[in-house]
Amino acid sequence: MCGRYATTQTSSTLSRVFETDLANSFVELEADYNMAPTKLAPVVIGRREDASAPAVHRELLTARWGLIPSWAKDPSIGNRMINARSETVAEKPAFKKAFAKRRALVPADGYYEWYAGEPQDGKKKPVKQPFYITPKDGSVLAMAGLYEFWKDREADEWVVSYTILTTTAEDDLGHIHERMPMFLPEDAYDTWLDPAPRATDELLDLLIPAAPGRLAAYPVSTAVNNVRNNGPELIAPLPTE
Repeated sequence: MCGRYATTQTSSTLSRVFETDLANSFVELEADYNMAPTKLAPVVIGRREDASAPAVHRELLTARWGLIPSWAKDPSIGNRMINARSETVAEKPAFKKAFAKRRALVPADGYYEWYAGEPQDGKKKPVKQPFYITPKDGSVLAMAGLYEFWKDREADEWVVSYTILTTTAEDDLGHIHERMPMFLPEDAYDTWLDPAPRATDELLDLLIPAAPGRLAAYPVSTAVNNVRNNGPELIAPLPTE
């Protein structure tokens, strides 16, 4: 799964990387080295002016992490919807409508996973060691996501929320955690973001794990375990002995 990640790019950088419509993409963003569920984070979505429009306009906006289905009675269900398994996303009631026409890119510098080793010092449970996983070339990750609209009737306002798709971890990362985010190559952005109806198999074929060797993984401080901690020190490698 993906339960924490880092997203520190400015709106102008993300607009350049993902070629978004500038008129709709200058949102207020703050660097977050400990993005956690229920927080607001940048996502890229696609829109068409009408069904016959030849191009998809990409927009950058902020959304709440943890998808809230349109039929939900309250937003707390989103706390359990931070990830969607790519293997079943087209079938699950909470995700299938969003998968059909509300697909997104979720930018990230990197993400965290926790490795559970053997118990030490007589403890019954192992101490989980966080790892930071990030592109070796310093590029921005485009995690595959879905977004949804939910009406908060008490506040009389709409909430935009999202989830991140996951897949089986590649071999050199699978020893840390069995799941990892699903990524999209640049040449698949337009098709993935297009809200027009597409065959399920066509969409699933766009989803690919990271190319072997693209990502680096290294242990970081357990300070990331506390969501109140937030700063570049969280992604600093632990000193070697």
